[in-house]
Amino acid sequence: MTVTRLDEARFLDSLDGLAGLLTDTVDGGASVGFLAPLDGAEAVAWWRGRAAAVAAGRLAVWVARGGDRVTGTVGLAFADKPNSRHRAEIVKLMVHREARGRGLGRALLATAEEAAAAAGVTLLHLDTETGSPAEHLYRTAGWTRAGVIPDYAADPRGVLRPTTLYYKHVGTGAPGG
Repeated sequence: MTVTRLDEARFLDSLDGLAGLLTDTVDGGASVGFLAPLDGAEAVAWWRGRAAAVAAGRLAVWVARGGDRVTGTVGLAFADKPNSRHRAEIVKLMVHREARGRGLGRALLATAEEAAAAAGVTLLHLDTETGSPAEHLYRTAGWTRAGVIPDYAADPRGVLRPTTLYYKHVGTGAPGG
C-alpha cells in the first residue's frame, strides 16, 4: 500500500478512483456529506470541484492505492484567514470497505498530521459522526474531544445525527510540542 500526496495533475488523474472510494464510503453508511445512493458522476463532479483548492495549495490530498484502485484518502484543508493560519482541518478521511481493519485509516491520519506539522500548522480540527468507527480512531490517535453538536448532519439514509468535534496540537510550536 502506497500513500501519495497528489499534485493538481495527479489529482485530476485520480478523479474516478476518488469517486469510486466516495461512493463506496457512502454506500457503506459513513456520514461524509452525501446521501445514498450517491451517483458516480455526482461523486466525480464533487471531487473535480476541489481541484482549484488543490492547485492553490489550500487543500492537500493523499491517496492510498492497492494495485490500481484508490483504497483510501485524507485531505488537509488549510485556513485562509490571517488569524487562523496556524490551524488546518482534517477532511474526508475515507478507507474502502474492503481495506478496513488493517491500519490504513491510522496511517492516512498520521500522514496528514505530519504534513501539517511540517507546514507550520500547530492545531488540527475535525468533525465526525458521533458513535462512528472513525470516532474510535481519533480518540486512540490522541485527538481531544471538544464537544457534540446534536442533529448536525444527515447520515446517508437521511437521518439527522450528532457530530463530535475533535482537535489535536501538532508540531514544535504546539503546546507540549
